[in-house]
Amino acid sequence: MDNEQRVARAVELFKMGYNCAQAVTAAFADEYGYTEEQALKMSASFGGGIGRMRETCGAACGMFILAGLETGSADADDREGKAANYAFVQRLADEFRRENGSLICAELLGLRERAPQPPTPEERTQTYYVKRPCVKMVETAARIWAKRADLVQ
Repeated sequence: MDNEQRVARAVELFKMGYNCAQAVTAAFADEYGYTEEQALKMSASFGGGIGRMRETCGAACGMFILAGLETGSADADDREGKAANYAFVQRLADEFRRENGSLICAELLGLRERAPQPPTPEERTQTYYVKRPCVKMVETAARIWAKRADLVQ
């Protein structure tokens, strides 16, 4: 699957009802030896700005999960590896912020309060997709991830 197909797959997954983090993570999971189902489960908690608390955008969190799979260290004493991963995540975040104006779900959605919402996800209707910029966030995060080689140093 090429990068454009992966971006399209992320958008498709979101439109199927998966959350923003799941859509981004699952579209690239096979590159890291994970099944789509495993990716959907590992990223399930990050939708809606992490557990629907409207904090860090779930689409961005999906990129950060992938960053851990790509550059994360499994050695507790690897300070250099941790620093390299954190720097990569910060570059991804900067690019996402540059494209969208914020990393914060509530700000991206135009909500006045960042207070947690009820945990029940919104029903996915046509109005939902028109009213919410989430499809754009998913597409943007997937595109940024697809061109990540430009951001890894």
